[in-house]
Order: sequence, then structure tokens, then C-alpha cells
Amino acid sequence: MATWFLYLVLIVALAFIGFAAWVRFAPSDPAVWHVDPVTAPTPSSPNAARVERLVALPVDQVVTYIETRARAEGATLLAGDIRFGTWIARTALMRYPDYVSIRLTAEGEGTRIVALSRARFGYSDRGVNAARLGRWLPQAAP
Repeated sequence: MATWFLYLVLIVALAFIGFAAWVRFAPSDPAVWHVDPVTAPTPSSPNAARVERLVALPVDQVVTYIETRARAEGATLLAGDIRFGTWIARTALMRYPDYVSIRLTAEGEGTRIVALSRARFGYSDRGVNAARLGRWLPQAAP
């Protein structure tokens, strides 16, 4: 009886390790994950966040602001560029990939930011994507 229990524990442990490795190293296809946040529908699942705001900063300053924060958190650019691109950010514990698509456009003296952050795996991100956008994006103009 104890032998079967040990085999079961080993199988479960190997399945967990295999899943964790697959999540960590699964390829990210830019054709699937790089979207225009202006036209992309917000996923109906609770593991996505969308922000649209106008900030009183020129586009170049917003680019620097976002890039500094994204890279400080270990994010990498999957496709596009910083003015219109998609970043891969990973969750802290399991390293699940989240995709953050951002479009910046000059509007008057400021910049319009439209961003969509969504998780690839899971059913609820517990507010991680919304919090990330809060950290990465400058606040709206007064």
C-alpha cells in the first residue's frame, strides 16, 4: 500500500513540475498575443485589465516612463515597439506569462495611452494585471 502511495506522490510531483516547465517555456506567438489595444475586445474573463487615459506628458517622456518600469520588472518586448507593442511580463511565483499591449498616440500637448493586460493561463489573476498597469502607466492629466 505504501509503495502505491509513493508512486502516486511521484506522479503528481512530476506532473506539477512538467506543467510548471511548460508554462515557463511555452512559446509566445506574436501573431496571437500582439494586438492593438484600441480595437481588441477586452476578454470577458476576470484575468484582464484595460486602461485608456490622457496624460499631460509628451510621447517621448511616456515611452521612457513605461520602458523603465517594464524592464525593472523583467518584462521583455514580444512584438512592435514601445509606442505600439506587446510586452511579456511574468507573475512572481509561477512565472505565468501575461501580455501587455500598449498604444501611445500624441494628442495635443499630451499622450493618449490605451493598454490591455491579460493573462495567458488561469481563470483569475487577483488584480495582478490591473495593478501592473497602475505601476507601468503615468497617471491621467488633471
